[in-house]
Amino acid sequence: MTQADCVRAAHDLGFDGVEFTDLAGETYEEQRHLAEKIRESAEALGMPVVCYAVSANMYQSTKEASDAEVERICRKVDLAKTLGAPLMRHDMTFSLGRSGDAVSFDRMLPTMAENTRRIAGYAEEQGIVTLTENHGTVSQDSDRIERLWNAVAHENFGLLLDIGNFACADEDSFRAVAKLAPYARHVHAKDFAPAVTDGFLTRGGRRIRGTVIGEGMIPIAPCLGALVHAGYDGYITVEYEGTEDALTAIARGKANLEALLARVKN
Repeated sequence: MTQADCVRAAHDLGFDGVEFTDLAGETYEEQRHLAEKIRESAEALGMPVVCYAVSANMYQSTKEASDAEVERICRKVDLAKTLGAPLMRHDMTFSLGRSGDAVSFDRMLPTMAENTRRIAGYAEEQGIVTLTENHGTVSQDSDRIERLWNAVAHENFGLLLDIGNFACADEDSFRAVAKLAPYARHVHAKDFAPAVTDGFLTRGGRRIRGTVIGEGMIPIAPCLGALVHAGYDGYITVEYEGTEDALTAIARGKANLEALLARVKN
């Protein structure tokens, strides 16, 4: 299935909107052409593109490298605008470095915050709100994410709250969601289960694997309750990172999520 096919697939599964990660294409023009095609399909089906999520590294060791990465991500903002997405999520960074040559989160923070502010300012001019997510090992826990949000301190910058990803930092999901829910501008829902040999390694070295929402170890209902209590009423993107047929697993996860959300709201 191509990215252009995803709009129809999401529509057929009964979703209200669709989210995209980095668009395929070797050049910006190829990506822009795909974005236009996706937007045409989305508008024809009444399926808004609710968010565009891209890889990024806001920590760079030189000003020249920072300038280049900020410029690259600003072009991603342009793609979000072409898609018609009101939100764009970009990563912060993925590694502190290898043992003996690592850079601490505290040392990274000023550079990440400054580069993020520059992108948020450009995005504001384009009518796009930028977000970061508890994603990418280094900034998957609630304490670092809250510090990032406070350090950036830009009205056009917010948080994409991923219910499942806190497990990747060995953090209690409900505690983390309850803490950050007031800052959430968008939400991802995913689930994990304990694993022995497959899946992902957490920050602390545990192994977990993706599973269908509501069928794993993440306390989905309490996390949804925390979001409702905080007044969140935006989209929730269904994610699946397991090994089953993706469309089947997504459909089951959507049904589980809707049932849990209805129970929480009642």
